Amino acid sequence: MNTGLAARALRHPSFVVGTLLTALLAAAALLSLVWQPYPPAEIDLPAKLQPPTWAHWLGTDKLGRDLFSQLLVGAQNSIVVGVIAVGIGLVAGVAAGCLAAASRSNGRGWVEELVMRASDFTFAFPALLSAIMLTAIYGPGLVMSIVAIGIFNIPVFARITRASANAVWARDFVTAARAAGKGPLAITLDHVLPNITSPLIVQATIAFATAILAEAALSYLGLGTQPPQPSWGRMLNEAQSMMFQAPLLAVYPGLAIMLSVLGLNLMGDGLRDLMDPKLARRR
Repeated sequence: MNTGLAARALRHPSFVVGTLLTALLAAAALLSLVWQPYPPAEIDLPAKLQPPTWAHWLGTDKLGRDLFSQLLVGAQNSIVVGVIAVGIGLVAGVAAGCLAAASRSNGRGWVEELVMRASDFTFAFPALLSAIMLTAIYGPGLVMSIVAIGIFNIPVFARITRASANAVWARDFVTAARAAGKGPLAITLDHVLPNITSPLIVQATIAFATAILAEAALSYLGLGTQPPQPSWGRMLNEAQSMMFQAPLLAVYPGLAIMLSVLGLNLMGDGLRDLMDPKLARRR
């Protein structure tokens, strides 16, 4: 990041707030790898439903498990799901979008049509519906959640890549590269991909937030992370029967999900503004 871009980033409130919230999520996940106040799955019935104390900073749940430890380890699941699911969508979607754009520019529109109709077909199956289908076949679990969310991300990245790549293929420098004898693959790698990274980075942050929300929803329904592994969504599920007796059981994981999704969305909005040349000239 050059000096001018860094200065503009520090003056952008959405980017700053979003980055801080995202850094907090990453810090919680990293901290849980080296330190936890208590084993998150440790049951201590005599200590159940305790309010926040020095021994249990956020209190305990109905089985006496430490809520702070569960939140820390739950951040790991959110990041793992986000990184892998977005990675699946990014790699497969960018490849499909680049193939569609390159085929169109070389007069093979039927290939583009085939790729995009396949993306539309995939897009017709939301992550929740795909997870239910995969769960019925292979059983519930974190892996099935990641696969379902990753498949749902593929057409999203494919559409963005195709639209951005089509604009690059129409540029004069690409025409010059074709006149110099470069093939579609070389042009895609040397000219197209470097010029479409900005919208892909922005979409990746938004897809990351969507993946966290989708994993929480799947875990809440019992289709995602399975016991004894902590999950923010399953914490909400377990807290719903204790809403009047211990409402904080639902408040903590709800806040964790909200702040994580909010931070990633704010950071994505900030990146979009910072990487837009028109907005950059105004600032």
